[in-house]
Amino acid sequence: MADSSFDIVSKLDRQEVDNAVNQAAKEVATRFDFRNVDAGIKWSGETIEIQANTDERAAAVLDVLKDKLVKRGISLKSIDPSEPKASGKVHKLSVALKEGISQENAKKISKIIRDEGPKGVKAQIQGEELRVSSKKKDDLQEVITLLKGQDLDVALQFVNYR
Repeated sequence: MADSSFDIVSKLDRQEVDNAVNQAAKEVATRFDFRNVDAGIKWSGETIEIQANTDERAAAVLDVLKDKLVKRGISLKSIDPSEPKASGKVHKLSVALKEGISQENAKKISKIIRDEGPKGVKAQIQGEELRVSSKKKDDLQEVITLLKGQDLDVALQFVNYR
């Protein structure tokens, strides 16, 4: 009998992120507490730029973005906001998007599977993803449950379950 397997990946749905940014921009433009504070949010290449006239207002715009991302099913672990920086009269904040599993995190996840997972489960690092395989599908389900219960600093998705 062939091994069953699945892949552990960390990917973002760019369309959903774009929708969240657009919704946040609309809310910032129409909310009363953001009037006359030069608050805004927009794409800048691969990052999201937030600006406002104070650090607190920039943080408030970031909170609006986080709310929209959560409502669209995107983990907050996949964004990396910087600290607000003063740039003339406005304070800017950039939000980088994190995709892929770093080698360090892949090794950490692999170690968790080896140490705490069921026996006979193998985890292989393949670039920015992990392939987990086992003879029993129940063992794979156990690994998924185990990893969902862990507090890792990366958003995980489980794909290609065979």
